[in-house]
Amino acid sequence: MGMLFYIIITILVLQFVIETVLDYLNSKRYNDPIPEELNDVFDETEYKKSQAYKKTNYRFGLITSSFSFLLTIGFLIFGGFEWIDQWVRTITDQAIPMALLFFGVIMIGSDVLTLPLSYYSTFVIEEKFGFNKTTKATFFLDKIKGWAMTVVVGGLLLSVIIWFFQWTGTSFWLYAWALITLFTVFMNLFYSKLIVPLFNKQTPLEDGSLKTKIETFAKNVGFELNNIFVIDGSKRSTKANAYFSGFGKEKRVTLYDTLINDLEEEEIVAVLAHEVGHYKKKHIIFNLIASILLTGLTLFVLSLFVNNPDVSTAIGVSRPSFHAALIGFAILYSPISEITGLIMNHFSRKFEYQADDYAKATYAATPLITSLKKLSKNSLSNLTPHPAFVFMHYSHPTLLQRIQNLKR
Repeated sequence: MGMLFYIIITILVLQFVIETVLDYLNSKRYNDPIPEELNDVFDETEYKKSQAYKKTNYRFGLITSSFSFLLTIGFLIFGGFEWIDQWVRTITDQAIPMALLFFGVIMIGSDVLTLPLSYYSTFVIEEKFGFNKTTKATFFLDKIKGWAMTVVVGGLLLSVIIWFFQWTGTSFWLYAWALITLFTVFMNLFYSKLIVPLFNKQTPLEDGSLKTKIETFAKNVGFELNNIFVIDGSKRSTKANAYFSGFGKEKRVTLYDTLINDLEEEEIVAVLAHEVGHYKKKHIIFNLIASILLTGLTLFVLSLFVNNPDVSTAIGVSRPSFHAALIGFAILYSPISEITGLIMNHFSRKFEYQADDYAKATYAATPLITSLKKLSKNSLSNLTPHPAFVFMHYSHPTLLQRIQNLKR
C-alpha cells in the first residue's frame, strides 16, 4: 500500500465528511421561517408535509451515502478490485474484453447492491408523499434498459478508447477526445429522438390555445420552433418539468404532461420563454463547449497517469492495466472535478438569472413567478436551503433569489 493508496482513502473520507456536514447544515434549516415573499407557496398543512419529506430524505440520504462510502472503502481495503481483476483474467487475457468485464461487474454489481435502496426510495418514500406513479414492472424494466445502454454505448466507447491507447500510447487522449466530442454533439442533437423513446412516450402537442400561444411567442421573439412535444412524465412521478434540446432543425421543446396539468397556459408559456432565453443567450452552446473542454482536460491528465503502475496498485490491483488505472485515476481526479463542478454551477446559476430576465423582458414576470411557486409547492421543495449547500450543489438559484430577481 503506497502513498497513492492513502491519498485515495483520504480523498474518499474527506468527500464523505464534507457531504455529510453539508447535508447536516442544510437539515438544520428545514424549520426556518418561510421568507415573506414565499408565504403563499405552502399552507400550514402543506408546509408540514414538505418538512416531513425533507427530513425523511435527509435520514435516508445518510443511509445511502454511508452504504456507498463503506462499500467503496471496503473494496479498496479488502482487495475487491484485485479479486475482480483476477477473475476476468481467468476468462481472457485481451485488454479490451478484460476491461469490459471488469467495469461490467463493478457497475452492474454496484447497481444490484444498491437496488433495494432505490426500490425503497421509489416505492416507500416517494409513494408515501404522493409522488410515485412508477409501477414495479416499469421500475425493473428501466433498470434492465439502463444496463443494456451501459453495456452497448459505454462498452463501445470504452473499447475504442482502449484501442486508441494500444495504437498510439499516451497520445490516445487526442483521439479519445475527438470521439467523445462527436458522441456528445450527436447525443445533443438526437437524444430526444433516440434515447427518450426507450423510456417514455412523446407525442406532438395537440392543436389548441396552448400551442397557439407558444407559437405566437416564438414568432414574436424570432425563434423558429417546429417541434413541441409532450412526454408522459406522469408514468413515473407527479413532479413536473420542461426542457429544450437539439440545435437547428433538430431543436425541440418537451413539456411534461404533469407540467401541462399543474400550470395555467400563461405560466407554461412563461416557462417556455425561460427555456428560449437559454437558447437565445447561447447558454446551451456555452455548456456544450465547456463540457467538451473539460473532457479534453480530463483525458489529458489521464494520459499522464495511465502508464504509471502505482495508479493501478493504489486500488489494490497487482497487475497494472488500463482499466485498473482508470478506476484509480477517477478517484484521484475527483477533487479537480469538484472544483470544475463548482465553477459550472456558478455559471449555471448566472445563466438562470439571465434566462429569467429574458422571459420577463419578452413575455412577463408574473406568470413565471407563479409557475415557479407552483412547481416548488408540487415537488415539496426546500424553501430555506443553507447557503453552503446551495453554493456546493445548486445549479439553479433558490426560489427566493429567483423571485427577488424577477421583481426588480
